[in-house]
Amino acid sequence: MAAGLEEAFGAAGEFGGAQRRLTAFLVLLQVYVACQSMLIVLVGAMPEYHIDLEGIPASKAELAKHIHFTSNFTSIVTEWYLIEQEAYKVSLASSLFFAGLLIGNITFGPLSDKLGRKPVYISGSLTNLTFAVGIAVYALLGYCVREWRHLALVSNTPGVIFLLLSFMLPESPRWLYSQGKTAEAEDVMQYIALGNGKERLNLKLKPSAGTSRKDESPPGILNLVKHPGLRWRTIILMYIWYVCSLVYYGLTLNAGELGGNLYLNVALYGLVEVPAFPLCMFFIEKPWSGRRKTMMCFLIFAGFACMFTMFLPKNSGLLLSPTLLALCGKMMVSAAFNIVYIYTSELYPTVLRNAGLGVCSMSCRFGGILAPFVPSMKSLSPSVPLVVFGISGLSAGFLTLLLPETLNKPIAENIEDLQSPKYRVLINEKANQLEEST
Repeated sequence: MAAGLEEAFGAAGEFGGAQRRLTAFLVLLQVYVACQSMLIVLVGAMPEYHIDLEGIPASKAELAKHIHFTSNFTSIVTEWYLIEQEAYKVSLASSLFFAGLLIGNITFGPLSDKLGRKPVYISGSLTNLTFAVGIAVYALLGYCVREWRHLALVSNTPGVIFLLLSFMLPESPRWLYSQGKTAEAEDVMQYIALGNGKERLNLKLKPSAGTSRKDESPPGILNLVKHPGLRWRTIILMYIWYVCSLVYYGLTLNAGELGGNLYLNVALYGLVEVPAFPLCMFFIEKPWSGRRKTMMCFLIFAGFACMFTMFLPKNSGLLLSPTLLALCGKMMVSAAFNIVYIYTSELYPTVLRNAGLGVCSMSCRFGGILAPFVPSMKSLSPSVPLVVFGISGLSAGFLTLLLPETLNKPIAENIEDLQSPKYRVLINEKANQLEEST
C-alpha cells in the first residue's frame, strides 16, 4: 500500500523497542560528553601551595624545586607547575574543548542536511537531563581515580566504544524521505518494525512533495539579516545563548575554585540541574508565565544569585553561603538554557529554523570558549567571577522582554507569514481564546 511517512511510522511502531534502545544509547553518550566537558575541573585542579623562595628564580626548573603543594593531589598543575604566569594554560585547555564544539557546530550542522543525520551524529550528540547526571558521575569517577593520567584515560575510553556502536545506527528515515530516497527510507522503516517485534511491513512510501522543489535555493542565514524583525530577534537571541553558555559553563568550571571538598562541589554542580528540568517544563506551559516570562525570571534570578555572593562574608552560615547561592544560580541558568532551545525554535519560521538555531548555537560556543577564563579573574578580587556572571544574567533576562511570546500561538511557516495580515489575525484569535479559557 502507498503511505505517507507518518503512517509508515505508525505501522512500524516508531517509539517501540528500537526507539528505547536508541534512547538508552543517547543517555549513556550524554554522560560521556558531560565527563569530557568537566575533565579539566579535576585534571586541572590547583591545590594550595607555598613557595619558599625569595626573589626571581633563574629558570622554571629552579622554581619547581621551591614549590610545595599542601596535599598529595595530582593534576596537570602539580605535574608541570602551572601556577602564577603559567596558570592561564589550564583555562586555555578548557577553552580549546569549547572551540572544538564551535568548529563542530559550524561544520557538522550544514553537513547533517547534506549527508544525512547518521554520519554527523557519529561525531557526537547532545541531550539535556543526563548531562547533569554525567557531571555527578564524573565527580565520583574523580574521587575513585586520583592520578590525573588514569582519570583522563578512564574518562576518554568510552568514546571509542560509542564511536564503534554508532556505525550500527540506521540513517534517519525522515531525512532520507525528504531527499527523495524513498527506497532507503522504506528499508529503515522495515528495520524499525523488526526491532519493535512487528512483522515485515507491506508498504510503499508516497513520493516526497519536497523533492520537486530541489532546484529552488532554500532560505538561509542571509534572510536572518535582510528581514528587519528577524535581524533584531536574532541579535537578541544570540546574546541570550551566549550568556546562557557563559554563565552555565562558567559556574560549572568554577566548582573547582570554591572552598570545601572538590569532588562534592563538582557533584553538587551537576545534581542541582536535575530539578531545573521539571521546573522549566512546568512554567513554560502555563498561560500566566509562558516562554518569555519564565526564561526572563530564571535569567534574572540567576544573575541576582551570583551578584549577592559579593555581599556575603566567607564564614557565613550554610543557608547564606556563597556556595549555596552559586548553586542556585546554576540551577536557574540551567532551566533558562533548556527553555531557550524551545523558545528559539518557535520564534523562527519553519524555513529558517535550522539557520536560526545554527547561528544561535554558534554564539553559544563563544560563551563556552570564554567561560574557563572568568574564574581566573578571582586574582583581581574573589567576587569578580560571580559578578561577571551576575551582570551577564541580568542583562540577558531584561533583553528577553523585547521578544514576543510564543505559547499557544501559531508558528510561522515562511518569512511572508511574519507580515501576513491573516497570520496576525490568527495570533489575535489564539490570544483571545487563551484569555477566555483562563
